[in-house]
Amino acid sequence: MPVTVLRFNLADPSPTPASLAARYRAAVEMAVFADERGLTTVQTEEHHATDNGWMPAPLAFAGAVLGATRRITVTVSALITPLHDPLRLAEEIAVLDLLSEGRLVTVAGIGYRPEEYAAHGRDWQWRGKLQDEVLETLLAAWTGEPFRYRGRTVRITPRPYTQPHPLLLVGGASRAAARRAARLGLPLFPSAHLPELEAYYHARRAAYGTEGRVLQPAERTCLLHVSEDPDRAWALYGAHLLHEARTYASWQAAGARSAVRSAAGDAEALRREGIYRIVTPEECVGLAAEAGPSGSLILHPLCGGMPVDEGWRSVHLFAERVVPRLTGG
Repeated sequence: MPVTVLRFNLADPSPTPASLAARYRAAVEMAVFADERGLTTVQTEEHHATDNGWMPAPLAFAGAVLGATRRITVTVSALITPLHDPLRLAEEIAVLDLLSEGRLVTVAGIGYRPEEYAAHGRDWQWRGKLQDEVLETLLAAWTGEPFRYRGRTVRITPRPYTQPHPLLLVGGASRAAARRAARLGLPLFPSAHLPELEAYYHARRAAYGTEGRVLQPAERTCLLHVSEDPDRAWALYGAHLLHEARTYASWQAAGARSAVRSAAGDAEALRREGIYRIVTPEECVGLAAEAGPSGSLILHPLCGGMPVDEGWRSVHLFAERVVPRLTGG
């Protein structure tokens, strides 16, 4: 069956501490429900300098989900690694890897918003060197052996559960990202369906003499909401999907390549694009058949401030009327 993903970024166009607390609590409870019903992945991400509460602390959220679940994988896609202290990040991921017995997947992204670097006192112009440093530090730190870091010898403990190290992928759409992944022997996670970047990665990997693989997104990525009545759901909740789509598009520079980039200016245009989709359970099963066993279904139940009750309806429909059809249950 395809990978079944529950996506959360907790963005809300009008956030308050009370509303965000309720959304975080609901997200963890939805992850537990999904874990019990055989979904495979919870996905979250990192962004800063927003006015809508878009997830700024994905590792903290991942810890809450991993602590409350037993089987489901949590993927942080992407963590903006140059914004983090490398030694502290190595410790935090190692602890989460131990806590979950290897259920954390980290996609290391470089980011694409100078505002995020400014907010954390990082120099945007040096982002490539910062990324090199943090990835090299993580790999050295997770050996458990002493290593040189900024002119001194350090040693990081505890060693992670996963050996030789927790699953770490390099995200991005640039040749620089592909070269970095190839040089370090790390898997590449393109930000869109980019076969030419995959070919370049493998050529560089062969030149470096490293092992690796590419987790290539599908040619078409859809973010799903499940409803018995999609027309009614679009009328009631299309503005929530549009809020996320327009926010995300506003961050993208001209020519940026992303699997979920939208150009829609209103909900009707967004619906026609087919990136954000509201589907019936039966239509969702059809999408699974189209995707095949190597594809994915990405459920986004709290998208753009979606009411929690409506999010739960989508999760229940997906878990109770879609997943059993995929598993033969």
